[in-house]
Amino acid sequence: MIESAKKLLIVEDEKMLSEMYQDTFSQAGYEVFAAFTVDEGIKIARNKKPDLILLDILLPKESGIAFLQKLKKDLHISTIPVVAFSNYDDPKTRKEAINLGIKAYLLKTDFTPKDIVEKVKEYF
Repeated sequence: MIESAKKLLIVEDEKMLSEMYQDTFSQAGYEVFAAFTVDEGIKIARNKKPDLILLDILLPKESGIAFLQKLKKDLHISTIPVVAFSNYDDPKTRKEAINLGIKAYLLKTDFTPKDIVEKVKEYF
């Protein structure tokens, strides 16, 4: 039996970055879904049940923190692991995200897209 591809949801509002990460993860063998807002991300998480969520912290309207709060309240998706990745390196926000159960808080500037794929593999 062939193992099915791991499913990854990327919640990232910058279209160019989102497409770059989608391509990189697809080439690495993942089934990738993309969302650009908090509500869209929650909806896709409920419908697709990804194995992991890669979450930008700075999103339009609501932040990645709001996403994490909504995720934790929804019993259908509350156990999906989340890796935050952002250019926003605020200690208070990082602590809040960690308290909401993220597996890691990665700074985009510290990783190439390929590095992100390798790093994220640790959390599947």
